[in-house]
Amino acid sequence: MAKILIAGGGIGGLAAALSIAGRGHRVVVLERQATFAELGAGIQLGPNAFHALDCLGVGEAVRDRAVFIDELRLMDGTTGERVASMPLTGAYRGRFGNPYAVVHRGDLYQPLLDACRASGDIELLGGRPVTRYEQGPAGVTAVTDTGDRFTGAALIGADGIRSAVRGQLVGDGGPRISGHTIYRSVIPMENVPEELRWNTVTLWAGPKWHFVHYPIGGGRFLNLAATRDDDAREEVTGEPADRSHVLGEFPGLSDTARDLLELGEEWRTWVLCDRDPVERWTDGRVALLGDAAHPMLQYAAQGACMALEDAVVIGGLLDWDEDAIPRRLEKYNAERRERTARTQLVAREMGTRLYHPSGAEARARNEMLSSLTVDDLHDRVAWLHGARDFSRGLGVGAGAAR
Repeated sequence: MAKILIAGGGIGGLAAALSIAGRGHRVVVLERQATFAELGAGIQLGPNAFHALDCLGVGEAVRDRAVFIDELRLMDGTTGERVASMPLTGAYRGRFGNPYAVVHRGDLYQPLLDACRASGDIELLGGRPVTRYEQGPAGVTAVTDTGDRFTGAALIGADGIRSAVRGQLVGDGGPRISGHTIYRSVIPMENVPEELRWNTVTLWAGPKWHFVHYPIGGGRFLNLAATRDDDAREEVTGEPADRSHVLGEFPGLSDTARDLLELGEEWRTWVLCDRDPVERWTDGRVALLGDAAHPMLQYAAQGACMALEDAVVIGGLLDWDEDAIPRRLEKYNAERRERTARTQLVAREMGTRLYHPSGAEARARNEMLSSLTVDDLHDRVAWLHGARDFSRGLGVGAGAAR
């Protein structure tokens, strides 16, 4: 039994802890915040996420908190026209083996946290931000900002997009600022007119903006997320935004979409960031996971899903031979980098070519998408949603489309 260190107690870090402990190892999770908690609002979970959650033993607990969505819907945000709808029941669930759902981030995080706390092989330590690591042939030491030192057979950097472990391992500086600003609000569903309480993830696409909404919290709340391609160049993280400013950022929004946007209260804003894909996430006994390895924009709704997949793969590869750990981490890197890099780049492309065009380009998009059958739409997402073993194969699993 080896002792494995994990820097970061977010979704990816806790999932990795469960996966690695499930292989018989002891795990120490070093979280920068004093308490273990997950901030944020809504998050989307594809069938691939539920496959991973089932492997981790928390699938049913997350399902109990989730809202199972009937369809993904793309609307023309200026005309109000429905462009395309992808059903997520029936044939979709049969093909991919699991539902598509939305949850509050806390409703994904809490089952992971509860399972970690119930494990006798996982130690959760808050207030220990890892700032660097040292390693030798037989072990690695994580060093915190207070100088505390924790030594184990491996260190998994799951410390997010601004990962200190990545800073030392990759050394690629700060995140890439996308130039897109997102405004988020969560409102009680009782404030939403009954005719607008859709059990869908609906995206209204407009010129250099888009607006997404869906139910969370067991249907008790509506999650609103409105994004503006405003060429932002400075990072902003969760700052309050004036309601009148938010409403003014989305000119030309069709009537129904405008009605929904006007329901928003207590808006907060972020400037979205990601990073370019990299080939190598490992350094001897150190490896990256989740946003530390492959941070991506939200537009493919796969950031948390990829972190959960990472966790399942890395746990499955860490066997009992401590001397083999560097080789096993290299294999994890090789198995994951192609799939996650493709997802990173697809997310970027969706945020520009699919969601934000205007004029003739928007009309061409609408014509192309409206011509697709339901089977066509399912084929388009099969490489992502249909994955079950999460390897470098871009779509291993039922109905995978290469």
